[in-house]
Amino acid sequence: MGKVNKNIMKLGAIAMFVGTLAACSDTGGTKVAGWKSFSGDPVIEAKVDSVLSLMTLEEKIGQMNQYSANFAPTGEVADNQSGEYLKRGMIGSTFNAFGAANVRMLQEQNLKYSRLKIPMLFAADVIHGLETTFPIPLAEACSWDLNLMERTARAAADEATASGVAWNFAPMIDMSTDPRWGRVMEGAGEDVYLASLVARARVKGFQGISDYSDLNKNNTLIATAKHFVGYGAAQAGRDYHTVDISERSLNETYFPPFQAAIDEGVGSFMTAFNDLNGIPCTGNKHLYTDILRNAWGFNGLVVTDYTAILELIAHGYAEDLKHGAQLSLDAGIDMDMISEAFVTHLQELVEEGSISENQVDVAVARILEMKFLLGLFDDPFRYCDVEREKEVVMNDEYIQLAHEAAQGSIVLLKNENNVLPLKKEDKKRVALIGPFVNERKSLNGEWAIKGDRSKSVTLKEGLDAKYADSNVKFSYAKGTDLPLIDRQTEKVSTGNVPDRSGFAKAVNVARNSDVIVVAMGENYHWSGEAASRTDITLPGNQRDLLKELKKTGKPIVLVVFNGRPLDLSWEAENVDAIVEAWYPGLMAGHAVADVLSGDYNPSAKLVMTFPRNVGQVPIHYNVKNTGRPFNDDTPADYRSNYIDVANSPLYPFGHGLSYTTFDYSNLKLDNKAFSKGGAIKATIDITNTGNYDGEEIVQLYIQDITASVTRPVKELKGFEKIALKKGESTTVEFTIDEKAIEFLGVDMQPIAEVGDFNLWIATSSDDESNHTRFTYN
Repeated sequence: MGKVNKNIMKLGAIAMFVGTLAACSDTGGTKVAGWKSFSGDPVIEAKVDSVLSLMTLEEKIGQMNQYSANFAPTGEVADNQSGEYLKRGMIGSTFNAFGAANVRMLQEQNLKYSRLKIPMLFAADVIHGLETTFPIPLAEACSWDLNLMERTARAAADEATASGVAWNFAPMIDMSTDPRWGRVMEGAGEDVYLASLVARARVKGFQGISDYSDLNKNNTLIATAKHFVGYGAAQAGRDYHTVDISERSLNETYFPPFQAAIDEGVGSFMTAFNDLNGIPCTGNKHLYTDILRNAWGFNGLVVTDYTAILELIAHGYAEDLKHGAQLSLDAGIDMDMISEAFVTHLQELVEEGSISENQVDVAVARILEMKFLLGLFDDPFRYCDVEREKEVVMNDEYIQLAHEAAQGSIVLLKNENNVLPLKKEDKKRVALIGPFVNERKSLNGEWAIKGDRSKSVTLKEGLDAKYADSNVKFSYAKGTDLPLIDRQTEKVSTGNVPDRSGFAKAVNVARNSDVIVVAMGENYHWSGEAASRTDITLPGNQRDLLKELKKTGKPIVLVVFNGRPLDLSWEAENVDAIVEAWYPGLMAGHAVADVLSGDYNPSAKLVMTFPRNVGQVPIHYNVKNTGRPFNDDTPADYRSNYIDVANSPLYPFGHGLSYTTFDYSNLKLDNKAFSKGGAIKATIDITNTGNYDGEEIVQLYIQDITASVTRPVKELKGFEKIALKKGESTTVEFTIDEKAIEFLGVDMQPIAEVGDFNLWIATSSDDESNHTRFTYN
């Protein structure tokens, strides 16, 4: 019998099974005690109950088991432990299987062995695009463009679902103020207000509107809020390390982005690797039952991170894997990624009475509901359309979107004497120097998943295309190499430490130029998971090369490609312009060329502070005052300061330059005070006073001057991104109400206290030029 006919027969059998479920739903099935559905749809609830009533305990436990796709890359199932579980119908989900044809093959294998023909759920870490690679999330957040972030998430979901994936392990919404931690590249920076809005935008992009019914479309997928919680606060910035956070910090800083994701209807959560205040997150019942389920009302699916149950043993929290399985299920975990803890021990735990079968039923009900919501019971192959895959993946629209996103993510940190832009009509000789001029592999950054690194556009390619018919002429010398990381030892590969043999040629090329453009940064393995650094300067001898180029006396433009804030203190003092390109993704070279040429006027602003050196870390703008505050401009003895460096950062949160200039004037409040239930409006006039059309991110900051709980020196409470043509003016308006001045009181409940408040409408967090006060009474 041909393959097509076999598939028709399978679909026919599944249709009959779904029909049976519909019939069963009329009788209501067996309601699972303690299960509250995510959708609230009584029809789906009844179907879930019906399926559960037909399942054996072993089959239920199998649904809680997740493997990586390497168990059966091609053909029939592999002859190993995971393959054996598949033959017993005991794999509920698989991740890292890509391609419509491959996923179809794996789904067919699953259905062949599943007695009840329960479809498998396919997942992946689609962090910043599938094959069309967008800028890393930290970079994209610097655009402050929520619509853009929603659109790139929507495109990523479209490509992923066309390639067989229906569950995405993104967005990562961990808060962090420590650039030593390599995974800052996956987040939205240091500010909780902005990060919460970004979380909502990305969840909406992946899943559609908040209404769960959007998950039934074939181009939406389940989003995952990760990692719950505190992962970004690892001690010393060392990945997976201990986390100790006060109840206040948890509630004020680390919880809100996750609560925002729930408000947007996120379908799943992922556990964090770290322990939190002595309890590893994956076994933390207070987190997952008391807070997430009971207090916040989250009824979706919770999956562990990779081998996180197994790691409870190394934490010293579980005696063995069996004990870890019990602790995790008791905590409220539904699915085990890779550890095999549930699949090997839950049945024994039920039989001996250590856990109840009802606990298993609740977890399985959550898993089955997601499969129903995704439409997998109706059509297990709905994400396996090869023709749709060809139409969607890397289509022209998404490639253009990648270009747009990269442009909007690039931050101009410095531009002395207007050395930039390099206008095409100017007759200039430009030296291109540095390991990132022709670097291609690193441009996508880490977590590029299926992005083809050979297709990313290099800086040299972008510049050659941009200036092809111009008066600008380029010459090139690499100068030095990027040091690499041995991913087995996670240490710098000693055989790849760069030497200085290329310095002389680079300096000679620089001497014969009018301007030097230097492209430097981190190899993509230097940021991301398990890529913590204690030295956050440019790796290898890149700074040494810059020092030699400085001696030529020529203007230097530094373009930096990286995944974290770096210590660029020497560079900021000694080069003329700094362009923070991050890892821009597929269209990197074209986007950076757009900025360097002035065809795109940079508009991005930092969402994470750049320190003067690693000794300032962790560092963030919204600090609290001490009893002995210190001002860099008015020093005094015995104050809270360093003796070897200023307190202020190198580049603050919200900083980012443009090729034009914006004048802020006429800050007004429509009222100097408001009371409970009221509000005031703040307005300011913005004028583009420069020679270029441009965009500006106007930022609102507020400080509660005196409160029952000490408040930060300022907090972001609003922003607006505006576009103005040269010479054009507009008025920007913000509304300040109780919500804007609310904080958690002594009892950890939201409160708005009467008193006086400082207000700034500013270009960045350190801009104090437009300030006023208001009163809440």
